Amino acid sequence: MKKILLLIVSVFTVLYGCQQSEAQDKDVKTLTLAHNQSTTHPVHKSLEEFKKEVEKKSHGKLKIKIYANGQLGSEREAIEMTQTNAIQFTKVSASALESFSESYSLFSMPYLFESQDSFRSIMKKPEVQNSFFNTTKDNGFVGITYYDAGLRNIYTKDREIKTNKDLHGLKTRVQPSKTSVELIKSLGGTPTPMSFGEVYTALQSGVIDAAENNETALTDNKHGEVAKNYYNTEHAIVPDILIMNKDAYNDLSKEEKGWIKSAARSSTEKHEVIWDKAIKEAIKSAKEDMNVKFHDVDKSSFKKAVKPLQEEFKNNKGTEKQYKLIKEAEQNE
Repeated sequence: MKKILLLIVSVFTVLYGCQQSEAQDKDVKTLTLAHNQSTTHPVHKSLEEFKKEVEKKSHGKLKIKIYANGQLGSEREAIEMTQTNAIQFTKVSASALESFSESYSLFSMPYLFESQDSFRSIMKKPEVQNSFFNTTKDNGFVGITYYDAGLRNIYTKDREIKTNKDLHGLKTRVQPSKTSVELIKSLGGTPTPMSFGEVYTALQSGVIDAAENNETALTDNKHGEVAKNYYNTEHAIVPDILIMNKDAYNDLSKEEKGWIKSAARSSTEKHEVIWDKAIKEAIKSAKEDMNVKFHDVDKSSFKKAVKPLQEEFKNNKGTEKQYKLIKEAEQNE
C-alpha cells in the first residue's frame, strides 16, 4: 500500500511539474537564430553575447536558440527561412543581401571606408544603419545590427603580389555576388565565384590560385594550410548583418523591441574587442603554426585601378543615398 501511494505521489509530481513547465513556457518566447560560422568564430561568440543580453534584459521572457555551422542550411537558405518566419534571425554577410536590396552592394565598393576605425565609427550612427536595415521590409525582414567582419585581403598559394598588375590572370575566389565579381575585376584579378566551404579544396587542387578574406579564414577554416602568402590589400570591409523576420519583430511589444535593440547594440560593441583579439591570435597562429607569410603591398596602385568602379557606385541610384551618408559622416568626424 505504501509503495502504491508513493507511486501515485511520484506520477502526480511529474504530471504537475509538466503542467507547470507548460504554463511557464507560455510566458516565454523562444526565437531561433541560424548562421554558418563555427562555434569558435568571433562572430558566433558575439551572437552568444546577444543571446545572453536578450535573456538577461528580458528576465528569461525572451530566449534565443542558436544553430551554428550551417546546421539549418546555407546563407541563402537561412535568409529564405527568415523571410517565411521559419526562423526569426539569421546572421549573413552583407554581400548575401545584395539580391534583396541593392544598397548592401555598396559594402563591396573598394576602399569605401578610409580605415577600419572609420568604418566602426560611421556604422554606429543610427541614420547610417537604418539607411541599410530598413530597405528590406518588403522582402519580409529587417536589419537588427551589424558585426565587423574585418578587412578583406588577398591570399595566394604561391603567387607574389606587389601591385595590382600582379593580380592579372590570378583566379581569385569571390563571394557569389555581382559586386564581389566586379570588385576583383577592378583590382585586376580573374574572379571565381564559389561558396566559402569550397575554398580549401579549390586552393588545394588548383581550381583557384587565391582568395580574399580576413585573417581568421587562414586558421578557423585552415586555408593557411594551402595558402602561404597573405597580402594586406585592405580593399574592402564587408560586415556581417543580423536580420530578423519583419512580422516577428512587429509582433514584439515595445518593451521587447527595446530588449532586442539594446542587446544588439551591446553585442556589436563587445564584438569589436572579441574581433580584434581573434585577429591577433589568427595572425600569430598562421605565422607560427602554418608558416604563412604576411606582406604589405603598394595600395596606391590598387586604389588607382578601382576608380572607375567607385564612380559607378557613387552615381548608382541604388547606392547613392547610403554613399552620401557615409561620406558626410566621414567628413564630420
